[in-house]
Amino acid sequence: MSTLQAGAASGPRSAPLMKSLLGPLLIFLAAVGFFFLTLQIDPPPGPEQLGAAFWPRTMLILLMAACGIKGAEILLGRGKGEAEETPAGVRPEVNIPRLAAMILTVVGGVFFMDLLGFPLSNFIFLFLFMRIAGLRKKAPLFLISFLGTLFLLYLFVKIVYLPLPKGQWLFNDLTIFLYRALSII
Repeated sequence: MSTLQAGAASGPRSAPLMKSLLGPLLIFLAAVGFFFLTLQIDPPPGPEQLGAAFWPRTMLILLMAACGIKGAEILLGRGKGEAEETPAGVRPEVNIPRLAAMILTVVGGVFFMDLLGFPLSNFIFLFLFMRIAGLRKKAPLFLISFLGTLFLLYLFVKIVYLPLPKGQWLFNDLTIFLYRALSII
């Protein structure tokens, strides 16, 4: 078999591979371009501040890493499996009251955040949302809501330096007390 025949034989097989690599490659190149644009953002005013470019650069680096992982996955042949066959027109059953309750929980969590403050509003939101979603055991509901709220408080207030709603009236004092108890402020 000549090299011309071997190249022609591998051509049709490599076309789908190249086509599947095109998306991650284009996204990777766009992320690199945007990363270079972030180099024009002014540096932070102080050494202990992250600056305006930190999060965009972080997200772009993670996007480039994800594209690299997806490209390696494609090259190694993973993800080639066929999608499970489902009869056309058959949709999974949707529980409309549960869906409406979840949507109202999200809207209510945002609405009451200014009044109750982020810590209490987020705790109640996580608790109610997981309860509506089907988690019935009270200990995991409480622990996930409590630890999830603590994690988000530390992430946004201590690491990202993002001011969160403290609440109004008595809830403002409760939030400040909680921040001091957790050594956040």
